[in-house]
Amino acid sequence: MYKKFLIIIVILLAIVLLLFGFIKIKISMPGIFPPKDNITRLLNNTSQLNDKLTDYNEQIKDQIDQDELNTQAIKLEYYQQGPLTLPRGFSISVFAENLGKPRVIINAPNGGFLLSIPDQGKVVKIADKDGDGKAEEIKTIVDKLNRPHGLLLKCYDENQCQLYVAETSQVSLFDYDLVNDQALNKKKIIDLPDGGGHWTRTIIETPWDEREKTQLLISVGSTCNVCNETDWRRAKVLIADLDGNNLREYATGLRNAPFMAIHPVTGNIWVTEMGRDWLGDDLPPDEINILAEGQDYGWPICYGQNIHDTDFDKNQYIQDPCTGKIPAHIDIPAHSAPLGLAFIPEEGWPEDMWYDLLVAYHGSWNRSTPTGYKIVRYRLDAQGNYQSEEDFISGWLNDGSLLGRPVDILIQPGGVIYITDDKAGVVYRVTYQP
Repeated sequence: MYKKFLIIIVILLAIVLLLFGFIKIKISMPGIFPPKDNITRLLNNTSQLNDKLTDYNEQIKDQIDQDELNTQAIKLEYYQQGPLTLPRGFSISVFAENLGKPRVIINAPNGGFLLSIPDQGKVVKIADKDGDGKAEEIKTIVDKLNRPHGLLLKCYDENQCQLYVAETSQVSLFDYDLVNDQALNKKKIIDLPDGGGHWTRTIIETPWDEREKTQLLISVGSTCNVCNETDWRRAKVLIADLDGNNLREYATGLRNAPFMAIHPVTGNIWVTEMGRDWLGDDLPPDEINILAEGQDYGWPICYGQNIHDTDFDKNQYIQDPCTGKIPAHIDIPAHSAPLGLAFIPEEGWPEDMWYDLLVAYHGSWNRSTPTGYKIVRYRLDAQGNYQSEEDFISGWLNDGSLLGRPVDILIQPGGVIYITDDKAGVVYRVTYQP
């Protein structure tokens, strides 16, 4: 009898522990659970409510004083964004939906956009054919790829374009059929290491150099959380000729630099970088780095402002082992998981936003209190020096419920931004009207 009672107690205790663990996981790892609600529906409902509030404001504007009218305008702005909060003058809508897990977005050569969808092994084109702000066309241009991520389009004239696709295990080059929107004649030009914890590969073209040539930059993350890599291509940004030849190191000590962007004034290469895990909720910081060829950015033994990672590196040194390594240009709160970054151009944008940087925080997966899940604006001067920062779009994480995870950012002249979301499976369109 006593043994049965003890068994029941043990079973009940196990159930309580499992339940507690599930609740803790759900609170600290919202990214692993499906969205609680549909962001498209929420934003569509907001748009309808906005129309009603606009009509209401028109009806009452002659009956209330200016202060009350201003209050109504503030409410109107709030409702216009639905669950998301944006600065005044901006609005957001779903441009394309039901995309799976879209990641990188670039301009297509003949209108519309190209998206990589790694988990489906394909690249698609999306386009707004009727100009209503929503994509009617979603077309696969190439499939059967190995987790394609980075995309680079290079057009030599109006009739000849090539598409570079950074797959997990290689960089592939395609001829782009402008008439039928197809990527054809696949050719592997660079071998990359497969497997490991960081599988994304991103690719951009460098600015023109003194020889009036450009090259390819390819980011390759580490295999691990923190370790000494054995493959020379890991935890680096690599550089190669446009045909894939002459592959070599460009910058080292980069645990996982998943996205890159070129500063519009200086031409410098900026990257986001994810710091290691399991040093607590607040260490180490994630980073924004400015790359220079031949420089070491610290991983695995240094992070942030050249802080020595003594949890990993137990060696004793006569001098600081981080001396000579490049500290982060900007520290980001730990576990924010910064991904896409893009600079705001001059054309069609307020002057006080010129050259500022937007960064997508994909959000934490193992922090006791979740962080990230937003777009952050970094105010910079024309040379890229840090001034301040502020949330630009937030609200994807609301009371523990996760609606989406922003990934890549494409900023257009004329006050339009496109953002991919691999949690909600959508592309957002953000517009600015002064």
